[in-house]
Amino acid sequence: MSRALTGVNVSAPMVFVAVGILCGPQVFGFVDFDPEGESSLLVAEVALVVVLFADASRSNLTLLRSDENLPARLLTIGMPLTIAAGTAAGALLLPGIEFWEAAVIAAILAPTDAALGHAVVSSRLVPEKIRQTINVEAGLNDGLSIPFLFLFLGLAVDQAQVGATDWFQFGLEQIGIGALTGIIVGGGGGWLVDQAIHRGAITHTFKRLAMVALAVGAWALASELGGNGFIAAFVAGLAVARFRSDFGSPILDFAEREGQLLSLVVFFGFGTAAIGLLDAVTPGIILFALLALTLVRMLPVAVALSRTGLSRPSKAFIGWFGPRGLASIILALVVVGEEPDLPGLDVVLAVTTVTVLASVLLHGLTARPLSRLYARRIESLPDDAPEFNDTTEVRSRRI
Repeated sequence: MSRALTGVNVSAPMVFVAVGILCGPQVFGFVDFDPEGESSLLVAEVALVVVLFADASRSNLTLLRSDENLPARLLTIGMPLTIAAGTAAGALLLPGIEFWEAAVIAAILAPTDAALGHAVVSSRLVPEKIRQTINVEAGLNDGLSIPFLFLFLGLAVDQAQVGATDWFQFGLEQIGIGALTGIIVGGGGGWLVDQAIHRGAITHTFKRLAMVALAVGAWALASELGGNGFIAAFVAGLAVARFRSDFGSPILDFAEREGQLLSLVVFFGFGTAAIGLLDAVTPGIILFALLALTLVRMLPVAVALSRTGLSRPSKAFIGWFGPRGLASIILALVVVGEEPDLPGLDVVLAVTTVTVLASVLLHGLTARPLSRLYARRIESLPDDAPEFNDTTEVRSRRI
């Protein structure tokens, strides 16, 4: 059915979540997913790791160096503002939770999903700079949200003042060790695979498997050293991108397909558990979920991208395509594992479930139509507009 479904803007995550709901204990009862099980978190983490690595390995490093201010603005300005806005909205709208529990929810829902955004970042209708900006933001914001999550979780549980120095050190370790591990594993491992290819010492099968091994290896090593494994996986993919022309597309395609397979497994599991996590849903939770996908995300993005020269359609496009999926599911599972007795845990899980379900549906339905609409809206922009990279893209745009 996959070919036919693409014509009606139905994405694979939408199908797998729907089938998961049907197979779950509340409908046919074929599958009973345990969100508290360690295996659930492990599968979700590995899925995100491979997706991040695959997306990063296809990034245009030259473009990122020349236009790094856009992702940096989204990560350093947009993301903190999103968390702040989400905390304020949660404290006002969500029933029966404390302020710091609202902050926990905001941290869970701040990261965007590279897997759900695949249809956008792979669309040739969207300028490469915009695609790369969305891709890099999704690759790094999940790892950057973890220090915030653990800070808010500690405050929610103990109501104690977490030392600013300790929290800052924790954040630096997460980012610094993660990035350094990714450079070493991705750069060193990529060089070794490159040497093996040139010497004919590696078979085609293991060329492909090596990419998955580098992704999982970077994640596991960084986590063991006290860094952030997701940042390590994404940076490792960026380092491997240096060897992209030598590896060839089929080798990197394998990692991308494996990442898609694992992410669909996670969405299926999420679907089986979704209905059971909705018992605490209220009108306030539904309203908050809609705000999280719109104003709470889009206004901070507009602020972060001010004075960049980007047009309003571009800012709106980047703001809307901040889907919530794998990263939010993983962070919610982390909260379940770390603090199963959190007073507002049922609300945390209900909000996450409603937001991810809405994101899977709304972003899946709008990815292709809005990409086409956006392409038409920017046709009238001058050739030197910030949306376009170089003469090659301008020429193809005219054709």
